[in-house]
Amino acid sequence: MATAASAGPDHLFNLRNYFYLGAYQAAINCSDSLPSLSPEESVEKDCLVFRSYIALGSYALVINEIDDAAATPLQAVKMLALYLSSPGNKETVISSLKEWLADPAIGNNPILKLIAGTIFMHEKDYIEALKHTNAGGTMELHALNIQIFLQMNRSDYAEKQLRIMQQADEDHTLTQLANAWLDLAVGGSKIQEAYLIFQDFSEKYQTTGLILNGKAVCCMHMGNFDEAETLLLEALNKASCFSKLVIPSLVDLLP
Repeated sequence: MATAASAGPDHLFNLRNYFYLGAYQAAINCSDSLPSLSPEESVEKDCLVFRSYIALGSYALVINEIDDAAATPLQAVKMLALYLSSPGNKETVISSLKEWLADPAIGNNPILKLIAGTIFMHEKDYIEALKHTNAGGTMELHALNIQIFLQMNRSDYAEKQLRIMQQADEDHTLTQLANAWLDLAVGGSKIQEAYLIFQDFSEKYQTTGLILNGKAVCCMHMGNFDEAETLLLEALNKASCFSKLVIPSLVDLLP
């Protein structure tokens, strides 16, 4: 995600990484010990925290805590919570979402576009999702584009998006994750490379369901089913209801 790192220390670096890697409770806990933030940083922090609560299934908390006076990015996050909280909310949320996206005053907000892409991808309306995400602009939007293209079985387009991310920041957590997703989709000798990426994450950061699932799928590709079973059982203890919305369905990447 784009930040003005040159203006000073990136106070949200650890919070973002926890979120990207599926350590949602750690992200929430981390937010309590941050130093004074700028107004923009505060909104980004709140978005990440509320998205973490969504990932943990705490939809009502998010819906109740974000009021109508909140900034556009937070309103977008609330929309996601409403969408996920009940199938009966789906039509209303999608209708409101389209109205917001058509509003020139707020329609280009990166978080709004990210939430729109996430919801439309969940609806399997990939063309509508890409209409709002394809221009990119943040690392999260590029990563979401890769997820969408992989769902569409267009690894060629996903590879182009990955190259953009690598040119922007090859070592970024989302770039590495996206690289692993693409390696899994391509298969063959790339599976070992994907495994090494997930292994590197597990050595650098706390182990999460996302990392364990990634390693397990690699093991299944390589025929190591006993290790895969062990990893999947461990992942079940760290399961998140939001996994399918923030990463591509890894099981779909099996041969």
